[in-house]
Amino acid sequence: MNRLSYQTLKEQNYPGYLLEHAPERVLQFGEGNFLRAFVDHFIDILNEKAGFDAKVVVCQPSSPNPAASDRINTQDGLYTLLLRGCQDGQAQTQTRVVSCISRCLNAQRDYEQLMNCAANPELRFLVSNTTEAGIVYDPACQFTDTPASSFPGKLTQFLYRRFQKFGMQKGKGFLIFSCELIDNNGKELENCVLRYADQWKLGTAFTDWVRAENLFCSTLVDRIVTGYPREEADAICRQLGYEDQLLDTGEPFGFWVIEGPQSILEEFPVHKTDLPVLITDNHKPYKQRKVRILNGSHTSFVLGAYLSGQNIVRDCMHDPVIREFLHRTVYDEIIPTLDLPEDDLLAFASAVSDRFCNPFIDHALLSIALNSTAKWKARVLPSLKEYIARKDRLPECLTASFAFYIAFYHGHTRTEDGLLASRSGNDYTIKDDPKVLDFFYEHRTDSAEALVHATCSRADFWGEDLLALPGFEQAVCQDLSRIWECGAYAVMEALTL
Repeated sequence: MNRLSYQTLKEQNYPGYLLEHAPERVLQFGEGNFLRAFVDHFIDILNEKAGFDAKVVVCQPSSPNPAASDRINTQDGLYTLLLRGCQDGQAQTQTRVVSCISRCLNAQRDYEQLMNCAANPELRFLVSNTTEAGIVYDPACQFTDTPASSFPGKLTQFLYRRFQKFGMQKGKGFLIFSCELIDNNGKELENCVLRYADQWKLGTAFTDWVRAENLFCSTLVDRIVTGYPREEADAICRQLGYEDQLLDTGEPFGFWVIEGPQSILEEFPVHKTDLPVLITDNHKPYKQRKVRILNGSHTSFVLGAYLSGQNIVRDCMHDPVIREFLHRTVYDEIIPTLDLPEDDLLAFASAVSDRFCNPFIDHALLSIALNSTAKWKARVLPSLKEYIARKDRLPECLTASFAFYIAFYHGHTRTEDGLLASRSGNDYTIKDDPKVLDFFYEHRTDSAEALVHATCSRADFWGEDLLALPGFEQAVCQDLSRIWECGAYAVMEALTL
């Protein structure tokens, strides 16, 4: 088979949308599966539906190995995206050749080419997803490094080159969409840039330009991207009729919240499409919705479901007891603590159920269970406390989730890899902060009462003493005792009657 390229598609008389030539208006830091299945997919649709007329220059920011950039360039920037999921109980697949990428540069090998992009007067948007660790200020970075090792350092170098070229012209800064999974990602990125500008003594004129002519937007991104389908790739390519080394897969659901003024729509016209992109002056309620409903429901039920014998999320959704426990957790205990319009919350919760049922994603419960201490604190505890504040009683399912957490962490052997615990006679490995694992190992012989008391009192785990929550310790102790006596499934079943 021929490799995917514009020539290959012409020879096949490909009937879909393609944009071979357009100005490079977007610089994207990150070449990975997520951005290609999310941002680049949206830009491709903007080109088709709203006349956005933009190509994306992709920068491989961190790896010294240019293999990824070479693969992208060999395929003319083209790749096939398969969005596969479940909607209204039916499996579906959407297939699209994405054609918005012009080329890919490696930041180390192609440093000067990257910097030369700053001289392009039509470049207007910067997008990044450099992982949670990407937005970090590293004082070891120097302005003379080619490039600076940190992403904010590279961005500062690029912005300074832009300032040198266009600093006296209005409208030549950038709309910057940060997609890293940290709080206030855009503002954190701006703070790092300003710190480098100060450290490198780039001058007040530059820092004034950064603040006045560039808009750092915090964003929320939501789509599960499963990446290159290694085991299916050959069969998919045979069906497509070409070789594609950049195949990408994800779920159909997507949602992108960009915090900024409505004037962004004048240049980024998502309102002219049906894309799930929202421009708002406050992204935090939508992040809270995602964290509490999607992530919070995960953390609430997966540990109990694993102890009940399940291994992947999809299978949990086919068990009537676990599914009803999840339903009651979300609809009866989490949604009542949120302030967005009820219709929005219900629609999002319904989409979450479809996502959990996705027949194309084997989402392992043990993967979700990684670092459950921090996850329970961030994803579940706020809902539990808000429910108590609004209802003046404990939420039974969220309370039980803490008992599932303690039961799951009730290990017997400490190893270099983690803490070993047993399910039906077979060991599994708990992975978390070492101090958490050490705590549970030291308390492995405690009674239910002693273990619950000790766990609740660890304010360093939870940010507060959970013993102060009225009735919480006693309720968790009752749930844990029943888990040890009858099993986690029995506790879930009792809560769904």
